Parts: sequence; C-alpha cells; structure tokens
Amino acid sequence: MSFIRNVKLVRGLYAKGLQYSTSVHSTAETTVFPGANAPFVVKPELTHPSNTQPIPIYRVLDRNGQILDKTQDPNLSKEFVQKMFRDMVLLNTMDKILYESQRQGRISFYMTNSGEEASHVGSAAGLSNNDLVYAQYREAGVLVWRGFTISEFVDQCYGNSDDLGKGKQMPVHYGSKRLNFVTISSPLATQTSQAVGAAYALKRRPNNDRCVVTYFGEGAASEGDAHAAFNFAATLSCPVILYCRNNGFAISTPSDEQYKGDGIAGRGTGYGISSIRVDGTDIFAVYNATKIARDYVLKNNKPIIFEAMAYRIGHHSTSDDSTAYRPAEDLEVWNTVESPITKLKNYLTNRGWWNEDEENDYVKRTRKEILSQISLSEKKLKPNWREMFTDVYHEMPLGLKGQLAEMEDHVAKHKEHYPLANFKN
Repeated sequence: MSFIRNVKLVRGLYAKGLQYSTSVHSTAETTVFPGANAPFVVKPELTHPSNTQPIPIYRVLDRNGQILDKTQDPNLSKEFVQKMFRDMVLLNTMDKILYESQRQGRISFYMTNSGEEASHVGSAAGLSNNDLVYAQYREAGVLVWRGFTISEFVDQCYGNSDDLGKGKQMPVHYGSKRLNFVTISSPLATQTSQAVGAAYALKRRPNNDRCVVTYFGEGAASEGDAHAAFNFAATLSCPVILYCRNNGFAISTPSDEQYKGDGIAGRGTGYGISSIRVDGTDIFAVYNATKIARDYVLKNNKPIIFEAMAYRIGHHSTSDDSTAYRPAEDLEVWNTVESPITKLKNYLTNRGWWNEDEENDYVKRTRKEILSQISLSEKKLKPNWREMFTDVYHEMPLGLKGQLAEMEDHVAKHKEHYPLANFKN
C-alpha cells in the first residue's frame, strides 16, 4: 500500500508540474507535504518570535482629535458623529449610576465599560444592524447603538417582570432578539464557538448578506473554546469577525501574564486567519476597520481576527478592586488624554459640532432619565416564579412538569415563608 501511495504522489506532483526526486543527496528536490507548504533548507533554523515584526496598530485620530491622514477620514455626517458621541456619553453616564446602585445594594452586580466605549460604538456603527452579535459581557455600547433603551438596560439589571430575560440572568447579561444580539452568558469564550457555528449556517444560505461578530477579551482568548473557535472558523471558512477587546487586564491578570506572543491578532497566521489590529480608543479607526473586516468576511467567506487595543479604566466588576494591581497614575492618563470620549469630543469641537454647554445639558438629561427609570424599575414586580421552569425546552418534558407541580404544591403549603407579593402572578 505504501508503494501505491508513493506512485500516486509522484503522479500528482507531475500533474502539478513539480519535480520529484528519490535521491536523498539532492538539494533541489521538491516535495509537497500535506501538512504544510514550505521550502527546504540544508541547515536547521529556529524561528524566534523576536524575528517577526509585530502587527501594527491602525489609528486615524490623535489625542487632540485631529485626523492623522486625510485619506483615512471616514467623512461621516455631523449627525452620525454626534450620535456616536452621545451613545458613548450615555453608556458612560449609565455605568456610573448603575455602578453606584450596586454599591448601595440596589442591584447585585455590575460591570462598567469605561475606556472601551469607542470599540463598542465604532464597531456597531461599522456593522449592519442585521449582523448577528455574540457578545461577552462588556459590549453594552453595541446595544446602545442599535436602539436598546434605557428601560431595557435597567429592567435587566433589576431582573423585574419587564426584563427581556425574565430575571434568569445576572445583571449586564443582556440579550435582544429584536436587535440580533444573542443573550450573554457568564462562562468565558463559550460564545466564540457558538458564533462560528452560526456563521457557518449563514454561509450555507443562498445570497447571504449577514456576517457574525463575536466579542471577547484577551483573557478569554486563553480559553480552549477560543482556540477551537479560531480553528473551526478557519477550516470551515466562516464569515465571522473574531473581535478581541484587548483592554490590558483579564480580571486582575495583566496581559503580559496571559500570553507571550504578539497579542491576539498575532495568532491569526498560525491558524491561517487574516488579522487586523486597531487603536480601540479611536472610534474612527474602529469604524473604518470594522467596515473593512465585514466586507472581507462576506466577500471571501473567511474569518478575520480583529484586535482593538484599549485600557480598562474601571474595575473588572463590582467584585474587583483594581487599585490592588495597577497604579493610579496609569488610570489618570487613560481617563483623560487617551480617553475615547475625549478624543471624539476634541474632534467634534474642532469641527464646531459640539460644545461644553451641549454636553452638560445632555448629561443632565441623560442622568435624569436613568435615575427616573431606576425608580420605576425597582418598584416593578419580579417575574412569575414559575418562569424558572420555562424556556429551556420548546415543550416541557414530563420530568420538569413534575418538578413544577411539586414546587407549586410546596409554595401553596408554605406560602407564609415566601414573598409572593413581590412576584407577578
């Protein structure tokens, strides 16, 4: 059988116009191995990471809001850029209020998006609202851009009867079928392989015009699910944007302890995936690159790794104290001159499209709306407690029906021990 395989190999090589030699002494022989396409050398060579150039970071705006290269100006309308800015400010304002709500014991948990607003809003603006999003847990700006309302945000964090998730998720684990935003789950990187599967399904549809984007952090990229997603996306040629928010810290672990290679974009070559790296604090760079990435994955039915470099200004969550592992001086820089909101504000000011009075008025109105919604949301009833048994199966199986009946019997017998008045009937 070995001889037959060799004959087939030789025939195949001749058919391709390649030379084949059985002489072990020949240095001119050419063999095509099935596992790699590379030249022969006559001396051993080690390939060192230090010998390769790092993937550059694409940038459009400087700190002062000036376009560095006029050919990269996206030439967006005043109204479009103002919406970008308002959405980032809304997200930042909502973060501050809901973070304090958790500190006051009014909600159980919260995660802010400070420092990464441009990577959310810029990418959302560069996508079609019809594109499918599999997020991690720090992409609320994508929802803001697509029209998720303040009431929908707050109701979800309070887990009340108007929460789209029916109180079944932790706060900030948003989801919206209307906005093509798949409900967030806590385990890291599970959404990446799910997104690749969804992209493969879309690819198989005739005349598909939708891509999938999955967001994850550089810490989540260390999970096995992420590596599996990269490999399946490449081998199955799926139209998916593998969008990494590299914000410098995986909870309390700095990025230099998470990996030793060239970030996450640098992994693309090893998986056979194209990559692009951008300044995640520059909303125009994110916007331009997202449009390029979307066009690429749809035209070629291939994935792309998209790495947005930023700095997580807030704590990882309300369960974290970042002062224990990073200096306050760094936060000061990233919260001022390197802030994505500041950079876009400078651009708008330079164009005469925004001023301090407009911003102050907008922040006041936004704060009032959020605080008013919190007052409404915390007074709403919790979902019907029977909801905990629904929505897992299309048709409830007998075992689950039995558990529901058992629970109903238990509650009826011991109703004085349960705050049933707080739950919707």
